[in-house]
Amino acid sequence: MTKLHAVRGADATDEAPIAADRLVEGAPMTRTSIDYEGNEKVYAGEWSADVGAWRVKYEEWEFCHLLEGACELVGDDGETQRYAAGDSFIIEPGFIGVWRVTAPMKKRFVIRYD
Repeated sequence: MTKLHAVRGADATDEAPIAADRLVEGAPMTRTSIDYEGNEKVYAGEWSADVGAWRVKYEEWEFCHLLEGACELVGDDGETQRYAAGDSFIIEPGFIGVWRVTAPMKKRFVIRYD
C-alpha cells in the first residue's frame, strides 16, 4: 500500500443540505468528496457549499485550503475570521460558532480525530 495520496476531489461526491437544527441563514447545499481515509481518524478530500450560515462545534482538527469563494467563521466569543480563495487555516477542537459562506466556496481539507 502506498504512503502517498493525492487529494483531487475526484472520488464520489455526497450532496446534502445543512441539518435544520444547525441552520442560521439560507438553504445551503454541501458537497463532499473523500479522497483519503486512514484508520477512521484521518480524512482528506474536497468540500463545497452554497451561500448560507450554520452552527458548528468542532471536536476534531481541520486544515482547510480555499480553492474558490469566501467564508467567515464567527466564534461564540465574538471573534470573526474571514477567508478567501488561496487562504489556508486550521480549526482546533473546541471551536464553537457559526460557519458562514459569503460566496459559493470550495475547499480541500484534512480532518484528524484524536
